[in-house]
Amino acid sequence: MSKIICAAAIRGAHAIVDRVEKKVNDAIAKFGEDKEVKLPNTGYYLPVIYGILGHKVETLGDMKPVLERCRELLPPQVEERLWVPYLGHALDAGMATLFAYDMEEALKYLEDPIPYVTGEDPTEDNIWLGAADDVIMRKRGVEFVDGSAPGFAAIVGAAPDNETAVKIAKELQEKGIYVFMASEHNGKTFAEQLVEAGVQVGWPTRLVPFGRDTSAAIHAVGFATRAAMAFGGVKPGDYAGILRYNKNRIFAFVLALGEVTDEWYAAAAGAINYGFPTIADSDIPEILVTGICTYEHVVSNVPHDQIVSKAIEVRGLKIQISKIDIPVSYSPAFEGERIGRDAMHVELGGPKADGFEFCRMLELDQVEDGKFEVIGPDLDEMEVGKTYPIGIWVEVAGRNMQPDFEPILERQIHHLLNGAEGILHIGQRDILWMRVSKKAYEAGLRLKHFGTILHAKFHNEFGKILDKVQVRIYTEPEKVKELIEEARKTYRERESRLGAMTDETVDTFYSCLLCQSFAPDHVCVISPERPGLCGAYNWLDGKAAYEINPTGPNQPVKKGDVIDEKLGQWTGVNEYVYQNSHESVTSFSAYSLMVDPMTSCGCFEAIVVLLPMANAVMVVDRDFPGMTPCGMPFSTLAGSVGGGAQTPGFVGISKFYIGSKKFISAEGGILRVAWMPKALKESLKEVIQKRGEELGVPDLYDKIATEEDATTEEEVMEFMQKVGHPALEMDPMM
Repeated sequence: MSKIICAAAIRGAHAIVDRVEKKVNDAIAKFGEDKEVKLPNTGYYLPVIYGILGHKVETLGDMKPVLERCRELLPPQVEERLWVPYLGHALDAGMATLFAYDMEEALKYLEDPIPYVTGEDPTEDNIWLGAADDVIMRKRGVEFVDGSAPGFAAIVGAAPDNETAVKIAKELQEKGIYVFMASEHNGKTFAEQLVEAGVQVGWPTRLVPFGRDTSAAIHAVGFATRAAMAFGGVKPGDYAGILRYNKNRIFAFVLALGEVTDEWYAAAAGAINYGFPTIADSDIPEILVTGICTYEHVVSNVPHDQIVSKAIEVRGLKIQISKIDIPVSYSPAFEGERIGRDAMHVELGGPKADGFEFCRMLELDQVEDGKFEVIGPDLDEMEVGKTYPIGIWVEVAGRNMQPDFEPILERQIHHLLNGAEGILHIGQRDILWMRVSKKAYEAGLRLKHFGTILHAKFHNEFGKILDKVQVRIYTEPEKVKELIEEARKTYRERESRLGAMTDETVDTFYSCLLCQSFAPDHVCVISPERPGLCGAYNWLDGKAAYEINPTGPNQPVKKGDVIDEKLGQWTGVNEYVYQNSHESVTSFSAYSLMVDPMTSCGCFEAIVVLLPMANAVMVVDRDFPGMTPCGMPFSTLAGSVGGGAQTPGFVGISKFYIGSKKFISAEGGILRVAWMPKALKESLKEVIQKRGEELGVPDLYDKIATEEDATTEEEVMEFMQKVGHPALEMDPMM
């Protein structure tokens, strides 16, 4: 390993630890050792310290032993004439740097005002987001599992000009790679360059500005460390497991833009511990041997037009992006793009005009593959800023296509069109609302390109079941009105067909093992009345996925003989779960919270939790940031329930499952629900009222408390007594 790099990294680490030690001592002098210190709404304390050392930093006083550990890790400064094994010393110095940065950034949350914005989006006055809370981390972290986010680039410094910054960022976006930004070069940061160029930054666009200081880069390493614990099941303190998980699962790299300082060298040495190489645009010494990283550790003097492709090569990333012939960029990164009214060329559908999308199956000889038509005015015939009706009519044919697959393909239209830069797509079926940006229109985007996108992506993603795709886009008002009624008729027929399906009417369920990459023992079993806990897969989706990829993560599971009808246990299901959980889960109950509940991976939309004193349950979704009556926020609950554990009294679920007749039916179903966040309750109002009426409690909706009524289990019990909650008369759950 280069002596020059190692010497610089060690010098930098010494300076950083000295600086942070002074800041910690100053903070203790000001606030006292018992002053609480934490990253907002996270259950991982200071994540790098917690993950690597297993040490919980909850107060300023808890930082003292970490500083001592930093001192132990710091090697002597490199002597000019004395050879030592630089690699180990540099890596130790790098780890000391990461611990110091973890503390330095946490101290910022004691400042008034806090220098960071909370949430996913910057404000007009402050672009710096700081640490991601657990809601963001779990929402975004799962994208590193399903492949929609193949990795992240930690960018320090700034490009030579705004145009170069935009080109680098867009190339990373097009490949689905997250961009985490920190540090400055010559008084300018990469994030500021993007903002000045009119590029939208924030978590939704995968361009995340962590902070101006180099220390803010720790939030990228913290994100990776938390992913190992939350999704990989790695225990705090298992440093080897944390580092191994990141090298093998989180494909990240550092892009150093500008003059590499001693501090940057120290931070890069810390990243190398995680298997994250550094690629620089400046002429610095290189470390081309392999070892800790998959390939080279430091590669330098890379031209800006090659730096992204070189980084992907060095990190060993496998990127598969089909080139779609449209005049704008295409990537999952653009799915989070917003288009304000002042930035839109036109609006399509929405609350002011009819809008729908529809997919139907035809015979092979009725579909002309690649045929795109626009019936009505195109974008260049529409008045800027106005609203127009739209109908997206997709017809497919294939030897393996089935009518049951129609709604599955139809639901894909949302994310397939959203992947294009400058297209905003909200809703589905007959509540479609779209906007096209001025920038996309000026680049040449027209309605025919909607067909180009859908044709290419349907073939790429569903080629196993279809052979032909043709697309018609309707903007003629009368034709849209005519066809939306035809589509609605089919929607109702589908609902009737799906609604009639129950767990008893099929002999086969479907599995989902997608999340075993981060929860090795987790097995999701999807039935007609119990969708996958992520909310992304139902029984038909599982069936379709198996047809598309017979060797993939969605496999048929024969139910076999009934073991316990009330609990929802079958011989075939138990055998499958046992074999595919690496023989760690011996039995599985589809309908019980208390007896052998389903394992949870970490992708769940909500969690059901037993409230033992109330003889009831609470449901909390990941969008609720506050404390719950069980004494834990969602983030803490998720850390306890996820990772593939089978935890009686706790289970991850999809929101849709709450309205199912099989929802914890072994314990009494929805009548057991005594508390849920107000926003979740309101979103499920019709479902709760319908199920309450079916179960003889027509006012069930009014009997469920929210955070406005109760924040502790005792307060939930008081509310239940006041409203006469049905769980008060039900059999004990324990």
